[in-house]
Amino acid sequence: MTETAITILTEHTRADIDAWLEKYPKDRKQSAVLAALRAAQHQNEGYLTTELMDSVAAYLGLSNIAVYEVASFYSMFETVPVGRHSISVCTNISCMLMGSDTIVDHLEKKLGIKTGESTEDGKFFIKREEECLAACCGGPMMMIDHKYYENLTPERVDEILDELE
Repeated sequence: MTETAITILTEHTRADIDAWLEKYPKDRKQSAVLAALRAAQHQNEGYLTTELMDSVAAYLGLSNIAVYEVASFYSMFETVPVGRHSISVCTNISCMLMGSDTIVDHLEKKLGIKTGESTEDGKFFIKREEECLAACCGGPMMMIDHKYYENLTPERVDEILDELE
């Protein structure tokens, strides 16, 4: 592990990664890459830089490309700055049949942005698309900052957004 990885990743981030590393055999550090990237992204206010991904790779003893591949594959990771509150609306068939398109339209109008964009004040970001958020019985649904909100109506969306700082 390089000194750079130690200085770039905060003590809190390293402790989080170490807790995950304890769950896996010592020779299976790659198993903790998702958790490590999540911790690094949280440390950096919602997005990963190349420097942070390189630090995660060094900390886990992986190649940089192994970490880049994971960060670019999973929709939970952002590699450019985005709004503080990340909004994901499930658009899979179950939620779509229950009105997710109405929720997406409402969010875009209320916030004055399209999916894939952040508000000018940097408060909100609407992810491009979430294929499935695994809450099919509660559609339409969205996730904001990893918290689920189900059985949505435009009015309920307004209440939720108004409660966020």
